[in-house]
Amino acid sequence: MIQSGPVILAMNHQSYLDPPLAGTACDRAIYFLARRTLLDVPVLGWFLPKLNVIPVNQESVDRRAIKAIIRVLQAGNGVLVFPEGSRTMDGNLQPGEPGLGLVIAKTLAPVVPMRIFGAREALPRGGGRLHFVPITIVIGEAIVFTAADLNSSGKSLYRNLSERVMEAIATLRLD
Repeated sequence: MIQSGPVILAMNHQSYLDPPLAGTACDRAIYFLARRTLLDVPVLGWFLPKLNVIPVNQESVDRRAIKAIIRVLQAGNGVLVFPEGSRTMDGNLQPGEPGLGLVIAKTLAPVVPMRIFGAREALPRGGGRLHFVPITIVIGEAIVFTAADLNSSGKSLYRNLSERVMEAIATLRLD
């Protein structure tokens, strides 16, 4: 894990448990994206901003959240992102959204792929109660992007960068 300087932690998204569990896997402070509507919940609205949360509108492309992530990285901090955009319905990895690729292209911050196993079974999307099952986070080697990786432009570039990260996440396995 990269201990200092800008870093993007990119993890698949299975459950509401993912952000705090990813945070416990890190030895440094990181920023998180959280659905903006969570800030409307009385206790969470007070608590989440104290945990380095960047609110994001999931209804459309949230340029303000993307700019905030870029500022966080340019200040030398780490940020956790979920390239898929939202929690999986079926447990399978989903395609990466182009937003991560845009952040990579603008910052060239190294990306550490992470994959969580078991969180969906512990607290599935769509409700249900918490189940006590083993949860494991596997952390991969950092991907270092360079200007040579920016050989195209626009959405195709951003999607390709995001997919490269999703491919790295897909290779991470429980051993």
